[in-house]
Amino acid sequence: MIGAGVFAVFAPAAAAAGTGLLIGLALAAVVAYCNAQSSAALAARYPESGGTYVYGRERLGDWWGFTAGWGFVVGKTASCAAMALTFAGYVTDEHAELVASAAVIALTTVNYFGVTKTAAVARVLLGITLLALAVVLGGIFGGGELGREHLGTAELWTGGGVTGILQAAGLLFFAFAGYARIATMGEEVRDPQRTIPRAVPIALVIALVVYAAVGVAVLLSLGPARLATSAAPLVDAATAGGVGGLAPVAAVGAVVASLGALLALSTGIGRTTLAMARRHDLPVWLSAVHPRHQVPHRAEIVLGVVVCVLVLTLDLRGAIGFSSFGVLVYYAIANASACTLPAELRRFPRWLTGVGTVGCLVLAATLPWTSVVAGVAVFALGLSGRALHRRFGRSGDSRQCSS
Repeated sequence: MIGAGVFAVFAPAAAAAGTGLLIGLALAAVVAYCNAQSSAALAARYPESGGTYVYGRERLGDWWGFTAGWGFVVGKTASCAAMALTFAGYVTDEHAELVASAAVIALTTVNYFGVTKTAAVARVLLGITLLALAVVLGGIFGGGELGREHLGTAELWTGGGVTGILQAAGLLFFAFAGYARIATMGEEVRDPQRTIPRAVPIALVIALVVYAAVGVAVLLSLGPARLATSAAPLVDAATAGGVGGLAPVAAVGAVVASLGALLALSTGIGRTTLAMARRHDLPVWLSAVHPRHQVPHRAEIVLGVVVCVLVLTLDLRGAIGFSSFGVLVYYAIANASACTLPAELRRFPRWLTGVGTVGCLVLAATLPWTSVVAGVAVFALGLSGRALHRRFGRSGDSRQCSS
């Protein structure tokens, strides 16, 4: 969870809700908690890879499973674009799209040769990210020039209205991406029935505290209006707060978090694409695995091309909004799937799944209208493509597999 999102998401959230983004952060955390609990219950019942793509198929039917899988693929593909743009925003003020594209090409090449982010590397990257955040926040709060008036008026908290706060919550939901991975580790931890339900809220609380600290720091240093236009909020906050010497530390933390998240995301999307292609929910030629490097190399190449197109055509706010739309639909289906579980498998009241489902749909609907329209169009494209493929494409796939 604590990755590139914390370095990027507060700017678009401030544009939507001003200081009210802090209320949106709390709402995003509530929805994330509901989603994680539902995912944990489903993972215990179906301990296999695929996440809600599998849960939706098993509990609600093939079409719901496909919709969830499609939402994951398109949403996380947009997340890759957001990670690349975040990296570029902290590296340069000019030609950010070209720098982001270069990062995507480089990491696509790394993934093609089967180099992935291991748990040990993940710990190192997290340590660097947390250290950078601690140093920068310590400087801002300890010796920086803070504008307390940025948090002090009701107008700043409510200027965006209810819609603005909900939109900020939908955008900030992007920063919580990764929390449900805990829920899918039932085969890898001791006593998962006890460990996972405790780990989920602990992880969410830790992330929420870190995000709240960063949100308050950038608001106090920049104010909501300036924050809304910042391409590198923590660098600008350090400079505006009188501790500009810490700006390179913030930049290093953002670069490490962005590249680490981009590597992990592209790996996960490639594997999900592989699983969907094997079940004929995506073109079967995407299921090809490289005989030497043992990676879905065609899926990796297609992903790299699509992400490059996105970074050249979307800004950071558009990428985050589109990503949030796809992932919120994904988790709405996860909550609906968990609602069908018997009480002894849920371990929490059914109304919690209802809160999660409604919360996801409301946050998705109140995202920037461009993200909503684009998201609906892409889902319509995916569902239509599946319908056509099921009607006309099966025989061609069968011939290709046999050959």
